[in-house]
Amino acid sequence: MTTTAKLPYNLQKIAIIAKRNIIVKKDVVLGLIEYLKKKNKKILYDNNLAELLDGSVEGNKKEWLLKNADMAIILGGDGTLLKTARRIGKKKVPVLGVNLGTKGFLTECTEDKMYYSLDKIFQGHYVIDRRFLLRVTVYRDNEKTFTSLALNDAVINQGLFARLIDLRLEVNQRKITEFEADGIIVATPTGSTAHALSAGGPIIHPSVDSFVIVPICPASLSIRPIIIPNDRQLKVVVQTHRVKEHVGLTIDGQETFDLSYGDEIKFRKSSRYFDMLRITGGNYYKVLRQKLHWGKD
Repeated sequence: MTTTAKLPYNLQKIAIIAKRNIIVKKDVVLGLIEYLKKKNKKILYDNNLAELLDGSVEGNKKEWLLKNADMAIILGGDGTLLKTARRIGKKKVPVLGVNLGTKGFLTECTEDKMYYSLDKIFQGHYVIDRRFLLRVTVYRDNEKTFTSLALNDAVINQGLFARLIDLRLEVNQRKITEFEADGIIVATPTGSTAHALSAGGPIIHPSVDSFVIVPICPASLSIRPIIIPNDRQLKVVVQTHRVKEHVGLTIDGQETFDLSYGDEIKFRKSSRYFDMLRITGGNYYKVLRQKLHWGKD
């Protein structure tokens, strides 16, 4: 979902959230701080930046920054942006991702275009690229034991042993199928170009309100990926009895939780969104061509 409406608040308090090893880009940080000060912006720093600046500024956790800032600048790669997305609160804080990593599929603003992009944003020349978040909750013996948000995907798979696991898939409490596979991926359109794509899933445009369910190496060739509307609630039940072998849930490739026989993992669209700032004229298909070499020989 993309909107061209102006931001409903004044961009005065700017949070800077940096990747853990930001020390290798200290010159970029110092330049950004000087730029924002010249723009008369109040800067809110995360703990990584406070450490980088030898404690001369007060550092805060991401949750606090996203609650108190008017806008956040992410210095890092897609991993830093994914971590930030999972910490988003009810306040819709728009985020500009500046790619200091490798792939940079989500953080498409490059280091050399950072000041140009910020100038355009402060002048009102931007679009808000709104992405919905996935709410993932694990129930064990009818009790909630784990919950998290995901911007990209949630993956259930076998850990240390290369054996198939038994899974049951339901949508709105209606059984779809039971199958054996290495695992299953439930992805948002944002995450359709990540792990789900590598496992044989389709590319889904971010404006399509849907989930994609991708079985990982299923035993039956009839078990194929499926796209469903995101107003449905999905449930995956772990039916594997082999308790000595680890079955795990991974959120956005970063956060993990050990699963047991009988666990029910429920997936639904969260009421929270992640707003990314794009410069007017951005092109999703251009990103596909440049980052994934889509359509190229």
